Amino acid sequence: MHALTGFSLVSLLSFGYLSWDWAKPGLVADGPTEASEQQPSVAPPQPPHIIFILTDDQGYHDVGYHGSDIETPTLDRLAADGVKLENYYIQPICTPSRSQLLTGRYQIHTGLQHSIIRPRQPNCLPLDQVTLPQKLQEAGYSTHMVGKWHLGFYRKECLPTRRGFDTFLGSLTGNVDYYTYDNCDGPGVCGFDLHEGENVAWGLSGQYSTMLYAQRVSHILASHSPRQPLFLYVAFQAVHTPLQSPREYLYRYRSMGNVARRKYAAMVTCMDEAVRNITWALKRYGFYNNSVIIFSSDNGGQTFSGGSNWPLRGRKGTYWEGGVRGLGFVHSPLLKRKRRTSRALVHITDWYPTLVGLAGGAVSVADGLDGYDVWPAISEGRASPRTEILHNIDPLYNHARHGSLEGGFGIWNTAVQAAIRVGEWKLLTGDPGYGDWIPPQTLAAFPGSWWNLERMASARQAVWLFNISADPYEREDLSGQRPDVVRALLARLVDYNRTAIPVRYPAENPRAHPDFNGGAWGPWAGDEEEEEEEEEEAAARSRSLSRGRRKKKCKICKLRSFFRKLNTRLMSHRI
Repeated sequence: MHALTGFSLVSLLSFGYLSWDWAKPGLVADGPTEASEQQPSVAPPQPPHIIFILTDDQGYHDVGYHGSDIETPTLDRLAADGVKLENYYIQPICTPSRSQLLTGRYQIHTGLQHSIIRPRQPNCLPLDQVTLPQKLQEAGYSTHMVGKWHLGFYRKECLPTRRGFDTFLGSLTGNVDYYTYDNCDGPGVCGFDLHEGENVAWGLSGQYSTMLYAQRVSHILASHSPRQPLFLYVAFQAVHTPLQSPREYLYRYRSMGNVARRKYAAMVTCMDEAVRNITWALKRYGFYNNSVIIFSSDNGGQTFSGGSNWPLRGRKGTYWEGGVRGLGFVHSPLLKRKRRTSRALVHITDWYPTLVGLAGGAVSVADGLDGYDVWPAISEGRASPRTEILHNIDPLYNHARHGSLEGGFGIWNTAVQAAIRVGEWKLLTGDPGYGDWIPPQTLAAFPGSWWNLERMASARQAVWLFNISADPYEREDLSGQRPDVVRALLARLVDYNRTAIPVRYPAENPRAHPDFNGGAWGPWAGDEEEEEEEEEEAAARSRSLSRGRRKKKCKICKLRSFFRKLNTRLMSHRI
């Protein structure tokens, strides 16, 4: 394994020097190389290469073409020459967006309605779901993933290489150090998290992840034949915390007074240049003219960590527009109508059927997808087949104090956190999260300027209604004026809730501690744990009213007790 790791490192570095050329300005603006100009620009003789680029925690206001103070020349050029998606929605946090991208299903249909998958939870993307890369493999695609997984890893069957990707280089958990790849899930619960395939990539530590991932993409393109269709899923860790950036990018933003914003801006610009180099590699190795490049954020920006969603309301983790309105565009020579802005309603679940359709595959009603094929809307400017979006129904989130069944006309408990959009109307119930409007860099002199924010008007509320087409900033609540619309949207929530499966959010298992796994995060569940988890899931699905405790095997009880005590001692010593 060490020999292979060494070989991978040498190969990666050699290809990195070829592909990562910081001295070439405006590679996207310069256009294709001579080799790529000789390729026909007519309809492709084969399915297109698909490159899906996902950024982490990039806010709505954190791209140049939205008037940001952050420099993103590559993204601006690609978007300007493609189709900007300005009615595009994602989920408010990491795991839900990634799960919906790869399954084409809402969270209520995968059991991932609540929160994220934590490193020590025996949980992952349901194994009975056919993923997007698996469907593309069936269509003859070579599939590769680079970057952040965050869809569970407690069993080997949960790993990216078991869920449809031929190769994988990246992290399994939610956030890691950009250089050391360490991740702590609580005091003293720390481990290394960079994997190549199903092995720990110890030898790649020390390289800044944004650069490392772009280099790996160039390596894949250099070693792959353009004659075979390719699916590249590039899930940058950037610009999630911790806020770390190479020094040369920080210098560009030295005049920014908000230190968090300064570091964040440097990370965004570094990521922008990584996208530039990926685009250049597509042209250099003959992929570009038959490619579709999709760029998407995974959730709203975290305003306490330098991000900005201005002028949208709210932030990451909320169901206000600032949490669920996404950055998105499509760039491709295959687009029939380029250089425009699309107002077609698009949701992250739509990429599954859209990309399968582009690949020449097919989906049916039997697949149970919540997404739609929106390629005609994106490429040709047709109307979107989507008319509504279920943002989520989370029965485990803290119930709103002032919500009730009576407040929901006797058909819906408004204490439950839920959000839905139907046509131009958006309804929120329960606690949607902090609803402030936060201008860029407002928090530079915290806490003084904190009190100058526009605050959510009423804390004694559990229902909100907005006309998003007329009021995209959610400033005028119409729930009191239009009870007829409120009732109709509550009825839609009831309809959706009837199709929901039980939430899967198991307790953390001390066996997952990296100290028991060689110091790295990775699969840890044995056969006995797997059997127990399957039994627990079956019990949850039965919806039994009885909550009697199931007798566990003595061997497992003793094992868990031992690990709990040992884990507690380790944590207390490290604190």
